[in-house]
Amino acid sequence: MDKKYDIVVWGASGFTGRLVCDYLFKNYTLKGRDLKWAIAGRNFVKLEGIRKKFANDTIPIIIANSNDIDSLNELTKSTKVVCTTVGPYAKYGSKLVQACIENKSHYCDLAGEVQWIHKMIQENHESAKTNKVKIVNCCGFDSIPSDMGVYFIYKELKKIKQSIKSIDMRVAGVKGGISGGTYASLNNVIKESYEDKEIYKILSNPYSLNPNGYQQGNDRKDLRKVIYDKVSKKWISPFIMASINTKIVRRSNAISGFLYGEEFRYSEATTSGKGIKGKVRGYLNSLPLIFVAAKPKSILKKIANKILPKPGHGPSKKDRESGYYNLKFYIKTNDNKEIIARVIGDMDPGYGSTSKMLAESAICLAKDDLKESYGVLTPSTSMGESLLKRLKENAGLSFKLE
Repeated sequence: MDKKYDIVVWGASGFTGRLVCDYLFKNYTLKGRDLKWAIAGRNFVKLEGIRKKFANDTIPIIIANSNDIDSLNELTKSTKVVCTTVGPYAKYGSKLVQACIENKSHYCDLAGEVQWIHKMIQENHESAKTNKVKIVNCCGFDSIPSDMGVYFIYKELKKIKQSIKSIDMRVAGVKGGISGGTYASLNNVIKESYEDKEIYKILSNPYSLNPNGYQQGNDRKDLRKVIYDKVSKKWISPFIMASINTKIVRRSNAISGFLYGEEFRYSEATTSGKGIKGKVRGYLNSLPLIFVAAKPKSILKKIANKILPKPGHGPSKKDRESGYYNLKFYIKTNDNKEIIARVIGDMDPGYGSTSKMLAESAICLAKDDLKESYGVLTPSTSMGESLLKRLKENAGLSFKLE
């Protein structure tokens, strides 16, 4: 593509947007690595402040507005990739996706909004394929560790001539809070699901992000209560990101021609330990979910809105760097062998690790020689081995088959 920039960071003045800028400047610009990038948003004063703090005046500023299609067209004409942190995406993302497709620019985001991604697939998948554009959702903690973790497992098992029957991912350890942007997006999803029964059906269907005609299978709905898990032999509770992660993994399987098998089964949950203590901890782990999923305008929702962070706010540098996550994948092969894999991240998942994953996804789309796959895709189906390499080498993730 003959474009002025490799990457434009859209929403650079937001909390995660700032972290993406900081990462690109320190790890690419200052190290003299070949990357032409710019920052974009609607407020020049805010963007100039971000540039002074996290970069320098060699990084251009572009002004555009989510609701102004002309400004979005000018933005997308200038760059190979738009890297966006502006959510809720159901409110601010649709026109940008359309502009990217129209002007043949690839796109990556942090969306975890199932109903919106479903809409983007229905409305834009075929036109993105026609224009040879990659629209890639879920390039942060939701859903790169899950999606790329399963892809990694598939590749490793293939080397030893094994195939996957099922994978049950269990969050074995995590330190880090929910981001303000993520909470705002979840709020929007919950609000829409209460207002529209069709959206509730999309959220409830484990296969709702699969292509039409492939929206059913062996998987059940995501876990919604505390139970004893025969797989990990521990008590487990619902995992807040499972509702998007599981659907992305299943979409990857479906649009890759069922790479993991047509009978492939996948689930996610959080482990809380053994015995009575484990069961009690499982209920305690579930409390934040009760507040997050509360009905709009309810007392629980009002409490959650006061307690949880607002968009644009997040943890200190020290807290981000002391965070981590440890995801354990319990694999059953088609000949009933049981194998364990792990994906471990070196920073707080919602901010520190997410900003690195999103930045490397954008660079991967802009600079790497990727396979000819286009449309509304997932991280693994759009970038595959190239992204896996970047995550290991640059983004602080480790992938291990035990």
